[in-house]
Amino acid sequence: MKRIFRRGGRAREAGRRVLRVLLVVVAAFYLFCLLGLLSLRWWNPVLTSVQVQRRVEAIFRGESYAKRASFLPLAHIPLHLQHAVIAAEDSRFYQHSGIDWVELGKVIEKGWETDRIPRGASTITQQLVKNLFLTTHPSFIRKGIEFTLVPFAELILSKERLLELYLNVVEWGPGVFGAEAASRFHYRLPASRLTREQSARLAACLPAPLARRPQEMHRYGAEILRRMEKMGW
Repeated sequence: MKRIFRRGGRAREAGRRVLRVLLVVVAAFYLFCLLGLLSLRWWNPVLTSVQVQRRVEAIFRGESYAKRASFLPLAHIPLHLQHAVIAAEDSRFYQHSGIDWVELGKVIEKGWETDRIPRGASTITQQLVKNLFLTTHPSFIRKGIEFTLVPFAELILSKERLLELYLNVVEWGPGVFGAEAASRFHYRLPASRLTREQSARLAACLPAPLARRPQEMHRYGAEILRRMEKMGW
C-alpha cells in the first residue's frame, strides 16, 4: 500500500512539474509576442513565423526556397490596393477592435446550418498576428492564441500601422511576401504602378496565395471591385 501511495505521489509531482514547465513556456511565448508587437511601433519586421514555416517546409520537401520581400511604407502603397484588400479580407476593419463579432456571428450561424466547422471572419489584425507569430496550419489552439493576442495588437498599434504591416508581410505566392514583392512577381511592376483592376485581382489571391494567380481571378476580382464601389472607393 505504501508503494502505491509513493507511486501516486511521484506521478502527481511529475504532473505538477510538467504543468509548471508548460506555464513557463506559455508565459515566455506571450511575453515574446507582446514585446514583438511593442517593437513594431518603431521597427519593421525582419522575419515572420510564416516565412520560417515556408523555409522549413521547403527543406523537408527537398525544394529550393527564395524569399521575396521588400518593405514599403503605407504612403507608397496605392490606395486602390489598400482598399481592395480591406474590401476582400475585412470590410469592417476600421469599425471593429480586432475581432469582427458581427461577421463571426454570421459564420458561426452558417456553420450550425451546414453542420461544418465554421471558417472565415478572420480580420486583418488576426491574420497579421498569425503571420507574425503563428503558422498557417488551422487549429482551435491557433485561433485561441489569435483571439488573445489581437486586443494587444489593436491597443499597441494604430489601424494604419496594422494595415501597413499586414500589406508587407502577408503571403502572396511561393516565397512572395508583401505588396511590393507581389506586384513585381505577378505583374513585373512596382506596387506604385498597379491599376485598380490589378489591385483587385491581387487581393482576390489572398485566401489561397499558393494556389491562386491574379491573372485567373476575373470573377472574384470583379466582385471585389463592386465591393469597393459600395464602400465609396
